[in-house]
Amino acid sequence: MGTLSWGVPQASHPRVYDRIGGGYSDRRVPDPRIAARIAAALGGARTVCNVGAGAGSYEPSDRTVTAVEPSPAMIAQRAPGTAVRAVAERLPFADGAFDAAMATLTIHHWLDIDAGLAEMRRIAPRCVVFTFDPALQASLWLIRDYFPSVIEFEHTRHPTIDHVADRLAADRVEAVPIPWDCSDGFQAAYWRRPERYLDPAVRASISTFAQRDDAELAPGLQALEDDLRSGAWQRRYGDLLERDEMDFGYRLVIRGG
Repeated sequence: MGTLSWGVPQASHPRVYDRIGGGYSDRRVPDPRIAARIAAALGGARTVCNVGAGAGSYEPSDRTVTAVEPSPAMIAQRAPGTAVRAVAERLPFADGAFDAAMATLTIHHWLDIDAGLAEMRRIAPRCVVFTFDPALQASLWLIRDYFPSVIEFEHTRHPTIDHVADRLAADRVEAVPIPWDCSDGFQAAYWRRPERYLDPAVRASISTFAQRDDAELAPGLQALEDDLRSGAWQRRYGDLLERDEMDFGYRLVIRGG
């Protein structure tokens, strides 16, 4: 496929959530196992800024959290007064204002990822970014077999994990395996529940699919439906039904821990 450059396309502008963000608080329920990993990465931080906070997923309840979110549609799903409307690239806080800054499954929607990561470093000594490695997107059968065009799309809106770690001046990167019954409905959440991807409501809460044209998705969806009906999917991937978790490239990039 050749070398792909990244740079957030207009389709991934933060305002995209004004259009697709409704219902995220219902369908994107934080998974407790992932939440525990994020909480551990935050260490002893007592004050936390959640950058690109959305509806509030993974905000720790035992710390003082200040949420930053640019989309009114997402802010509307939060309790009143619990978020500051701002963008990652221009955080309205003083240097070192927080013990930690966190960002969960959001940086691929920032207009300038490098600037946003620099802002996180500016406002907090500890930074925790939960994101994905676009180079490993094809390891998910859904993408490799049914929606290969997504691979290039993800490369256009997300840098490599090495790039993120470099710009964050990270101390370590941790793999985050996805449990088979993950409650947070992001792209790889249903890797052992393939029929869920046929549900329009499920796809509506996965930004990759919510931003794609129905006509573009139709062939892949039909192929998946046909393979599930014929048993072809089960013959090809039946071994996954014996697995409790899988690594599909989701990563914690951690600075200061």
